[in-house]
Amino acid sequence: MPERGAGLHLQDQLEILIQDFRTSAEPPMPVFVVHAQEGADDDAVTGLVRQLHSGQEAHGTRCAVAQDAYEGATEVRRAAAMVRALSDPKKWGGPKAVYRRYAFPRLRLVHAIDDAVAALGETWPAPEPGSPEAGQDQRQRLLNQLAQQRWRPRNTARWRSGLPLFDMAHILPASLVTVLAALMARSEWYVAVGAGLVFLLLLTVLNYVLPGRAPIFLWLRRESRWFMTTTFLRAADHEDPTEVSLLRPVRSWKAIAARAYDVAEALTAGGDFHLQLCVLALREDLRDNHRRWSWDLRGFKRPRPPMLFLPHADARNGGIELIRAISDVRSRRSELDPLMVVAAVHTRDVPRLERGVVPPTPDPAAVPPRFGERLRTWHRQWAHNLRAEQSPSRERSVLPWVMKIPLPPDQLAPVEERTRHLRASTRPTPARLVWALHTLVLVIALLTAGTVMRADALHDRYCSASVLTANRDTRRAQTPGGGTECIGIATNGVRFADWLPVPDPADEPKALTAGDATPWTVDELEDRIAKQNANVLSHHSGKYVTVVYAGPLSADSSDGSSLVKGAEELAGVYLAQAVINENSSVKLRVLLANGGVDLGHQEEMAQEIASYAAQDPTVVGVVGTGRDLKSSRATTRTLMEAGLPIVSGTNSATYLPREFANWFSLAATDQWQTEQLGLIAAQLRTDRRQYALVLARDTAKTDDLYTDEQARYGEDMLRRQGFTPLEQRRYTLSGGKPELRSHAQEICRGGRVPSVIYFAGRVEDIDPLMTQLGTEPGCAGTPLAILTGDDLSKADFAAGGQSVAPKVTLYHAALAELEKAATRTTFYLDAGAHLPGLGGGRLRYDGPALASGQTALAHDATRSLYWAATRDDRPQSRASTWVNLRNVKIEGMATGTIDFTRAPLYGDRTGHSIVLKEVRRARDGTSEPRVVCSRAAGDTKRLTQKECRIRR
Repeated sequence: MPERGAGLHLQDQLEILIQDFRTSAEPPMPVFVVHAQEGADDDAVTGLVRQLHSGQEAHGTRCAVAQDAYEGATEVRRAAAMVRALSDPKKWGGPKAVYRRYAFPRLRLVHAIDDAVAALGETWPAPEPGSPEAGQDQRQRLLNQLAQQRWRPRNTARWRSGLPLFDMAHILPASLVTVLAALMARSEWYVAVGAGLVFLLLLTVLNYVLPGRAPIFLWLRRESRWFMTTTFLRAADHEDPTEVSLLRPVRSWKAIAARAYDVAEALTAGGDFHLQLCVLALREDLRDNHRRWSWDLRGFKRPRPPMLFLPHADARNGGIELIRAISDVRSRRSELDPLMVVAAVHTRDVPRLERGVVPPTPDPAAVPPRFGERLRTWHRQWAHNLRAEQSPSRERSVLPWVMKIPLPPDQLAPVEERTRHLRASTRPTPARLVWALHTLVLVIALLTAGTVMRADALHDRYCSASVLTANRDTRRAQTPGGGTECIGIATNGVRFADWLPVPDPADEPKALTAGDATPWTVDELEDRIAKQNANVLSHHSGKYVTVVYAGPLSADSSDGSSLVKGAEELAGVYLAQAVINENSSVKLRVLLANGGVDLGHQEEMAQEIASYAAQDPTVVGVVGTGRDLKSSRATTRTLMEAGLPIVSGTNSATYLPREFANWFSLAATDQWQTEQLGLIAAQLRTDRRQYALVLARDTAKTDDLYTDEQARYGEDMLRRQGFTPLEQRRYTLSGGKPELRSHAQEICRGGRVPSVIYFAGRVEDIDPLMTQLGTEPGCAGTPLAILTGDDLSKADFAAGGQSVAPKVTLYHAALAELEKAATRTTFYLDAGAHLPGLGGGRLRYDGPALASGQTALAHDATRSLYWAATRDDRPQSRASTWVNLRNVKIEGMATGTIDFTRAPLYGDRTGHSIVLKEVRRARDGTSEPRVVCSRAAGDTKRLTQKECRIRR
């Protein structure tokens, strides 16, 4: 529908009044009557009112529209029929209206009495003599009819569930109060429920035995209280009681019955009473629907007043009589109501809205020239004259609450250019968020309980949590020994050292602080790395790269080897960071990630690293993941999909560089290690038949893949060297200790005693094995060779940490040749200057803190990744870092020259550092380790059997 000029101005005027209604208490709402100055424009005025209705409905105003015609014998009855139609809540409020529908209990009570009178017939209350109704009590007839209707209009639902037995609006709340009272009296729950049911049954019975069978608690309803207290219905000379009381239900009921009878008699008399009573009830219901300080604060939630639109007010629909009734009722009452009426009347019907003499026409010179300004001037004049026009001693010429607006033809023409309408504030009121006081209390209680539960859940799941939030980069997990560890990537001040168990002073401090193997602790290293990171972020923003160390930084009370490995690797990473940040313009930031005891949760760790890297573009790669587990494939794949290359110092998996392009490792692969051990096995071979055995740890219930790889490649190597392999044996752990006694008995007492055992186990199992072999008949005192992989490089034979049995020679591989590189590196000087716990002392390549090579390999891996991430002395992206890694060649590292330039894609590279060691028992019972042969990193010459000559 095209917009008309007057419509734009009227819409703005309505929005001004709506804004006043929102901000002030109760501004007076006029009845706008618009009409054309010329009769030919009546249809245009009707369209203008419909246009106003569409605009207000779009703004969320609760609008009702009157029909063109209603049934009724007189114009007053048709107007009453219109008001009756407005008692349907569905007539008010479009899809954009806020809060719930309107309720019209007072208006429905009036309609109920009207319907009861209609049902009794035209002869009530004076039936014809001789009729059956003539001898009956006419008041009781009315009350019986109202009881049949349940004091509601006919043909309406009695209550929402449709059951006719209960007046649930009050019976259920009363029963609930009974139940709560019983509970507060500390009764059992079934006693409370029983009391509520008995009370419910009692009230239901009373509902049908009260006089007239009125709904129980009728006198407490809001419509009944209005019905009895409004002065519109109060008779000064009436002898019946006129008040209701909570404690006097019978007296209250008699008062309501008397008032209903009086009203019913007045309705049969005809005249304007019926219409004015309906209008009064309508305005009282609307006032109640917009009462601000109600139990649900509904007035605050309905910031726009209701509007009634009459596009064509005339005699057919009783619109003019309704306008007159609204003005009359408002003049008689002292309260303001929120209803705003916009009506269109034909030019010929305008005189019907006047009383007496037509008011003089204002001076044209005093009228503003623009229609919008004139409209606002008329409204100010109407509001100014309202008090005087309502005076009962004044002879009124017009209806005081009616504001007539004549529309000239030029304002009824469609407007080509659309202008922006004014619109009252649409900001939601606080009450709409609060809803109601009791709901607020309930919500606060629920929020408090939910907050406590959520905080408890967050503290149970995450390593760092507050009341409502948590650091989701780390989470709690259980260690195999039943303790708690922190898994994920440490951000925002999380420290993995805080989750290490505190050792019992009576116990050995062995694995909990890694103090036996290293002079530093994880706590000290974390603090120093944190200080380095803080300095990088504070003073070198945009000029740094981030590397994540992913390793085992948890401790289990039953086994501390995992933490020893993590502490040694972490020292190498920190040392690389300290040296780089001291000497390079592009700084290195290091984040720590914990995969748990023996990296048992490395998949979850990888997911957290990938998630964090997605938010932090400075993360260029990962150092660590130094154990070969069944989860290594999934871990590497997760990091590859995140675009992160991995440089591992100690993971000797053979399959990873063949399957993943993002995998770079400094460790010699298991397959290549066993091939080098084959040089020693060939020298142990004689012309006679020799048996060999693979003894491996059982991995059925673990994630360990290193042991399986070692066992498989070791068995293949022994077979190639001509040994007769015996059936592979798997030993289990009990309480963290290997069960080797039965295996030793079967190995040593059988008819086929092996001369060579390939031990695919862990360094912590070597002492129990040597104990069994040194005491078991058949093996004790018999020459026996044990070959094993690089995990034995962690053993400290020189200091007496581990030992070998008599006549047993142990040959093992080590991943780091430190001696040959020692003269060409500053690694040891840097370590003495930066690593904690040394007290200014010097470190040597063969010292217990560095002999395992874990620290050196982690240092070299970090330096290699940093080199790729800062090519041309500028920070690189992680994709560029991945590409640049295949161009890395760095000399002077702790293990030699790190060279990835000859590393094939999806293949094995050469130039790994390797050491083959021989350990024998000395005369004094100690162990004597000896290097058989070795290669520093970067040396690609093959080891030969002549070079790796053993002592027989």
